[in-house]
Amino acid sequence: MRRSALSRLSPIRIAKALWPPLFFLVLLIAFWELALALDWVSESILPHPLDIAKSFVDLITSSFVWDDIAATLWESVAGFALGSALGLALAIPSGLSPIMRQMLGPYAVALQVTPRIAIAPLIIAWAGFGYSSKIWIAAIIAFFPVYVNALTGILTVDEEAREMFRSLGAGKWQTFMRLMVPSSLPVLFAGLKTAAGLSLVGAVVGEFISAERGLGVLVQQFSSQLAIADAFAVILMLMLLGLLLYGAMQWLERTTVFWLHDGRLAARTRRRAARARRKAARQGVTSEAHPTMAGRS
Repeated sequence: MRRSALSRLSPIRIAKALWPPLFFLVLLIAFWELALALDWVSESILPHPLDIAKSFVDLITSSFVWDDIAATLWESVAGFALGSALGLALAIPSGLSPIMRQMLGPYAVALQVTPRIAIAPLIIAWAGFGYSSKIWIAAIIAFFPVYVNALTGILTVDEEAREMFRSLGAGKWQTFMRLMVPSSLPVLFAGLKTAAGLSLVGAVVGEFISAERGLGVLVQQFSSQLAIADAFAVILMLMLLGLLLYGAMQWLERTTVFWLHDGRLAARTRRRAARARRKAARQGVTSEAHPTMAGRS
């Protein structure tokens, strides 16, 4: 198991995975610097990448910015958890009951097509100016991808597999847990990864409207002060937070839906085979250590 993990982390594999995005980043920075050198865009609008990097390091090494990072991260994670829970709580009965699906479907679509920026001030008026309003805004934005993907996953279960479960005498609960849930997990995680990024968007939207702390507040403050490099540095922090949330959901997907990844499935099969061999070896040693008992049996 250690060898397989080390082989996945070999320098050659890491280099093959990293060189395409790094090469694109180099091209982007080169074009960026060329545009500034040829005065295609003013430095007051688009600062140099090195200035943004310096501002990023200065902000990260300072003490005040971490409170804003913690506030935005908490609002995003709590909003994502709340929106995902609401989406699952409504998608599961909608997938199992056509009547429930007909009742809730139009309202879920209506909520999705309504601009959340329009209802954000109402949510702040109802929930107050603290964390609660930002969490609810993030939850409302994260709700729809989870609801739609979970519902789609439940409705696209293979009918032949469902009929086989019925022929074997499986009840509704067994069919749901053993067939519907595993079959819908790949589609569900696609919605969860989308919702993880959207929850960060919802938190920042709430901070833009009314907040005392958060990375959205810092972006507004730096922009109003024309500290564009600092504003870009905060946007870079938001991007890294979004990647963190997305990466967490991707890791959870690879851990949970392991059968979609051949390497993890093969590794799990090898681990089970190794455990079986060790168990057989221990039983063999035990029988050799007690030949009298083995003869009596």
